[in-house]
Amino acid sequence: MSTTPEISDTPESAAPAQTPAPAAASPEVLFRDFGLDTRIQAAIDAIGYLRPTPIQAQAIPLVLAGRDVMGAAQTGTGKTAAFTLPILQQLVAHESTSTSPARHPVRALILAPTRELADQISVNVTQYAAKTALRSTVVFGGVDMNPQTDALRRGVEILIATPGRLLDHVQSKNVALGQVSILVLDEADRMLDMGFLPDLQRIVNLLPKQRQTLLFSATFSPEIRKLAASFQKNPVTVEVARQNATATNITQRIYAVSEDDKRSCLVDLLRAEDPRQVIVFSNSKLETGRLARFLEKEGFAADAIHGDKSQNERLAALQAFKDGKVEVLVATDVAARGLDIAELPCVINFDVPFNPEDYVHRIGRTGRAGMHGRALTLVTPGDSRNFAQIEKLINRSVEVATWTPSRPRRPREEGFGERSDRGERYGRDRDGGREGGRDSGRSRGEGSGGRSSYTPRPAALDPFFTQPYEPSAPVDGSAAGTPAASGTKPGAPRVRRPVAALLGGRKS
Repeated sequence: MSTTPEISDTPESAAPAQTPAPAAASPEVLFRDFGLDTRIQAAIDAIGYLRPTPIQAQAIPLVLAGRDVMGAAQTGTGKTAAFTLPILQQLVAHESTSTSPARHPVRALILAPTRELADQISVNVTQYAAKTALRSTVVFGGVDMNPQTDALRRGVEILIATPGRLLDHVQSKNVALGQVSILVLDEADRMLDMGFLPDLQRIVNLLPKQRQTLLFSATFSPEIRKLAASFQKNPVTVEVARQNATATNITQRIYAVSEDDKRSCLVDLLRAEDPRQVIVFSNSKLETGRLARFLEKEGFAADAIHGDKSQNERLAALQAFKDGKVEVLVATDVAARGLDIAELPCVINFDVPFNPEDYVHRIGRTGRAGMHGRALTLVTPGDSRNFAQIEKLINRSVEVATWTPSRPRRPREEGFGERSDRGERYGRDRDGGREGGRDSGRSRGEGSGGRSSYTPRPAALDPFFTQPYEPSAPVDGSAAGTPAASGTKPGAPRVRRPVAALLGGRKS
């Protein structure tokens, strides 16, 4: 574990080496030692913070010194406060009680990849700046723009936003970014992903060249570091733990199950939780909704959160989960970034994430602020390769636990009218072995284990369809099929028989 910041060897970065990072890493350092404004310090005391976490102890002095910082730390170690507190300290010199919007330009811009993370950051900023005159607001998609527009036009010093909605407001001329002096990219690895890069580049082009840029995340790949270099100037890299590491206070286990047993295993694990407050992660939005409905039928107070839900529905589900009204929150990775759920005891990966780094963010929802947590993952045979990549990323082997079903699995019964030889249609018998042919010696009533299958009784057939053809008797009693039988000679014109009027004949 690194105890001092990694500082570039370039001449420009030599001066910040005098930053008291070693002293800040001391466990005796308190928040009061940073020399923060008394009103900010009062807000910290009201929350109950006393000693900074390692990432806070190392990053806050560097941010206060005006350096560009890349901060990498385990999820749940207080990265939000590591950049929010020094930003507030720098902006208190510009606070104003005037009601004029011109006295409240945007001076700090904080970008987040998800709406939930942006909202969480906004809550923290509001808490830390509660005793100052600094204004802040948050803008994200999925909700009405009018309230956001009103807040922006009244003026704010700190703006928290998602990239897409911020560009909407810029295009509508609701906000100006010409006086931004501090840019923060939270969860920077996802922000600098190729999906976010075009919008991010447009936003950066609207900002002044002279600014301070901070990047914070739990994971930093070498490719992300190269991309970050284009947004920062001589950044200081602060790592308080090995790259992509998971917190040591999180107990990780995997359960090897089949695809058919995943739901049963999940129910057993949830019933073993006390209290039953768990986040269950799924890879798809469709499966998330189905899984939440399944858990409700099993007796759990469950709800789902995914990208297809409106922002109001997502916020309502999160609030209900925080209030304890919802026991199980089934979520996609939209909820894996930056959400701070106090004392969350457990997270369960119903699906192994496709991206190994998402595993670090998922399990980081538990074990926050030094609390103990558990991370359980259901691994099917098809997930073995993906989980091997996860173990390679976190550089550790995860303990394999044994799942014992709470009740024996009932054999699958054939429904009425269904084929009992369903396995034989695909060339296999019920035991999974290759079938020797239609006459392999196994009768229809001999299943595996001596179990006889239901054979429906054949329906009674009408004798009309089973008897051989018999010609009807001729009209004049002669043999049928001969010229004499019809009473006409070969080539003679046929005599038309009278036809009833109902069938088109003439009335007599």
